[in-house]
Amino acid sequence: MMTEAGIIGKIGLNSSSVGVTLNAIKAHGVDFAKLPCHLALRTVLNSTSRAEAVEKLMRVGVASACHITVADATTGGVGLECSAQDIVQMPMSDQGVCTHSNHFVNTHAEGVVGVNMKDSPLRLDRIRSLIAQEQRGTEPSFEVIERILKDEEGYPESICRMATEKSPLETLFSICMDLGGMKAKVKMGRPVNLVGEKVELRP
Repeated sequence: MMTEAGIIGKIGLNSSSVGVTLNAIKAHGVDFAKLPCHLALRTVLNSTSRAEAVEKLMRVGVASACHITVADATTGGVGLECSAQDIVQMPMSDQGVCTHSNHFVNTHAEGVVGVNMKDSPLRLDRIRSLIAQEQRGTEPSFEVIERILKDEEGYPESICRMATEKSPLETLFSICMDLGGMKAKVKMGRPVNLVGEKVELRP
């Protein structure tokens, strides 16, 4: 998995071909009786299927706002849009796609209010548009996903984001997973940069 020092769960895949990714979302509220976000991610990585991982998180709940995508090699993916009060599932589209950025897309329980990043809806629309252009009835390849993650429309607040004096937020790495092939390719730093370590993960 890709994570920070001292954190035991984040973005990655396991030997059961279960993968997980994360989108940060700002929203008020924390429920200390539920799983902290990174422990929820670790729970997914400790599961043997998408169904098992989703059942665990739906049963226990996630303590604060985030969006977690869970997928496996046989049943595809599902988005879990989490708040301190609830989890709203986001199934794949008819084209087998599940996309998200950094704001609440769905309606949640009364009182759940997200703090929107103004560019988040724009980035979500952009990635959906790029996927629709690239897909054309075929499954996306590593090359297609890597190309989409390099997109700089709306720069510096683009899919491939750049820090500025006004905002320190920046793309730190990009990851593409092939759960059937049980591997992931990681590019450290902004994916458009020529420099930056490349890593392959194989559980």
